Amino acid sequence: MALIKIDPRPILLIGSDTHTLTANPADRDLSILVGDGAGAVVLRPAPSDPVLGWNLGADGSCAGSLKVLAGGSRMPTTEETVRQGLHYAQINGNEIYLNAVRYTVRTVRETLTSAKVEAADVRHVIPHQANIRIINSILSHTGLRPEALVTNLHKYGNTASASIPIALTEALDEGRINDGDLVLLAGFGAGMTWGSVLLEWVGGKQ
Repeated sequence: MALIKIDPRPILLIGSDTHTLTANPADRDLSILVGDGAGAVVLRPAPSDPVLGWNLGADGSCAGSLKVLAGGSRMPTTEETVRQGLHYAQINGNEIYLNAVRYTVRTVRETLTSAKVEAADVRHVIPHQANIRIINSILSHTGLRPEALVTNLHKYGNTASASIPIALTEALDEGRINDGDLVLLAGFGAGMTWGSVLLEWVGGKQ
């Protein structure tokens, strides 16, 4: 929204992930949980700022929780790296779970505090669609209402950066979100990175 204030033209945001390129089919810790997906959102100027609060963060010490060892500048692709399966994603599921809950709970609390909004007043919660246990734990620790949850994990699995825009689009298509509703978006990713934003929805679906 800060960019729109500087240059009031629509902004196209795109999230896309193709997990089938890096997920090892033999790795049941990851391959059965993920899916390919893409989503996009157009932001445009509004009469009033719809962003009520936000929070972002990163902790590079958690980078080893989810990684692809080969294919970059540190370890370029060779016949040997392919043979050893070093281009497949490697995940530490326990670390991901604990850090995802810890940091997402933190960012949600800080966003709600900055917006001066109670968790019970949030009408819709659209989290990163990683794992239903992670999502339910976040709801439990923040006081967000289970009935506010928007999820599509049962249909697509974890589509990573595409998961929030896909879930948002489906909620709009179903008529769940109306003008004036408080909508909380919250996500986390490899790195570890995290972020959340509380919106007062305006403009319906465009």
